[in-house]
Amino acid sequence: MDYKKLSKDYFEEATKTLQETIRIDSVYDEGSITKEAPYGKGVAEVFKYMKALALKEGFEVDMCDNRAIEISFGEGEHTIGIFAHLDVVPVSGEWKYPAFGAEIHDNVMYGRGTSDDKGPAIAAFYALKLLKDQGLVKGYKVKLVLGGDEERGSSCLQYYFNVLKKPQPTYGFTPDGDFPLIYGEKGIRDYKYEGKLDLDPILSIEAGVAPNSVIDDAVVTVKNDGLLKKYLAGIKGLNYKLVKEDNESVTFEFFGKAAHGSTPEKGINSGMIMLNCLAECYNNADLKKFYHDYEDAYGRNINQYYESKYLGFTTYNVGMINYKEGVFSFVVNFRFPETVDSDEVFATLAKDSKLPLIADELAPVVYFDPDNSPFIKALAEVYVRGTGDTINKPLTIGGGTYAKEAKNTVAFGSHFPGKEDNIHSPNEKIDMEDFYGSIPLYADAINTLGNLK
Repeated sequence: MDYKKLSKDYFEEATKTLQETIRIDSVYDEGSITKEAPYGKGVAEVFKYMKALALKEGFEVDMCDNRAIEISFGEGEHTIGIFAHLDVVPVSGEWKYPAFGAEIHDNVMYGRGTSDDKGPAIAAFYALKLLKDQGLVKGYKVKLVLGGDEERGSSCLQYYFNVLKKPQPTYGFTPDGDFPLIYGEKGIRDYKYEGKLDLDPILSIEAGVAPNSVIDDAVVTVKNDGLLKKYLAGIKGLNYKLVKEDNESVTFEFFGKAAHGSTPEKGINSGMIMLNCLAECYNNADLKKFYHDYEDAYGRNINQYYESKYLGFTTYNVGMINYKEGVFSFVVNFRFPETVDSDEVFATLAKDSKLPLIADELAPVVYFDPDNSPFIKALAEVYVRGTGDTINKPLTIGGGTYAKEAKNTVAFGSHFPGKEDNIHSPNEKIDMEDFYGSIPLYADAINTLGNLK
């Protein structure tokens, strides 16, 4: 079957659909939560859009109590699951083009969600439409599940499986990773230190928007005693600015570089830079300890560095730092290989902490044997068949995908080797050639897995 040739008929329509979804700001919005919109108005709006589109194209639709939208087609106990998401991380930093503009320049579309994960979701939708139109879905059922809360921990898919009791797929993939495919993912668990601290003369700190992003913007307000202003002026190359000043207080903003929490080394953490400046300027022992402990993003300074053959090493991304009315909060995004027990790590850290340590729920390790799994081999063959690429091999990652929530599921694309997409960063983008190229790959993958007994 020539999926490449067949997919060309859908490129124009898929582009329009992707642009329309990107133009919907689907960041989680606590202020607009209702029963009909459990993740806020933006996610509800993009769900409404996809529901109308899916019904128009003749698919069955289940709104899953507005936590996710399930678009399905076909019959049979053999079920293929595709798990993507329509929520996006908040916008931060400076953008060359509007973050929700979906503008195309030099055959590249820019916008929040183009790569993570609306672009891949729409590609998967049109792959399924292609199979439906060609009458190729025979003897199996396909469910495209589009979640609304992946970026905050995947409560949407947890609800889908654990509350609605939806059956697990026979085989599944999530188009929210890398090609050729990802057969292993580190475990993920956020945690925070939070409690009362006397940080006088610091009045407030606001740094970071999500645990799984490197802080690229940090704002601090202190009493205007002149000390911090003088200290910062003496540091060469420091990227900051004075925001406002009066007789009582002065506010400074520090700038860094955003990156995904799984790769903290690719970013510049302005929150940690700010913390170090405050610690040194005011000789604050508490802040000095926080900075020292997490200056190394791999856990060496807290004696919690671990590494394994398959999934690599631990990472500790400081994603949020806040201080208000005497309460200090320090949030860490922790990722670890299959050899690590996160409870043991937290128990050790808690013993050495002045503030209580609060841990979030565990997103477990995912691992399939790439040499002995027919499932993994089938997807690997789809990639080679569709691209001719025999150089790049299946891999493992530090990032987390819906494969942690869905059984018999791995991440399959849609990021192609060697391409830049700026996920979780300013100027997020998708190369239109890659967007179009993923549609035939997903069509082949669905049908191949549908016929894999």
